[in-house]
Amino acid sequence: MAGTPQTPDSATPGLRERNKAEKRQRIRSAARELFAEHGYEEATMRQIARRAGVALGTLFHYAQDKRDLIFLIFNEELALVTEQALQAPQPDQTFLDQLLAVFATHYYFFGREPVLSRILLRELLFYSEGVQAGEFLGIRGQLMTGITEVVRSAQAAGSIVRDQDAGLIARSIFFVFSGHIRWWIASPVPRPFTGLADLKQMLGLQITGLQI
Repeated sequence: MAGTPQTPDSATPGLRERNKAEKRQRIRSAARELFAEHGYEEATMRQIARRAGVALGTLFHYAQDKRDLIFLIFNEELALVTEQALQAPQPDQTFLDQLLAVFATHYYFFGREPVLSRILLRELLFYSEGVQAGEFLGIRGQLMTGITEVVRSAQAAGSIVRDQDAGLIARSIFFVFSGHIRWWIASPVPRPFTGLADLKQMLGLQITGLQI
């Protein structure tokens, strides 16, 4: 007896997941291409859906607007960058060099695609709602946890004051980094080495105020 042809709804869970992943990748690629070709403001959701070969309603299932699409493009890569960044510090490094090891991964990552990176770093301000928001906030939380651990290690070693909350110090450091990387990416040719040298000076000034 001939088997019944499978529709998307009757396909096995594994096949459905593969189809979803393949659509997600097509949408990511289409959005990346059109933002680069036409600019973030000019590219439309309809154009992106057409380029990806999906219905407009399907596109809204993955991203509710263009801001969401930027995070659909970057979230998977940001997760990998964060994982690599948190593995970069070495125990024999100074506190400052450990922080720079964490942040260097981000400067080199964003420096590869400055046009799209400028869009991402602009749009992530106040980004808390959207299909992709939960994933992004989880990635940022992971980075903050990692920075806090670097701070705690420095406190335990006596490199910086111990009577201040490690999470508060980590947030202060993160704010310097997040402000600086936006300033850096806005330059005509954002070179990671130059940006990191400048960040090192800024963090050095900040850390001096934390020393015992």
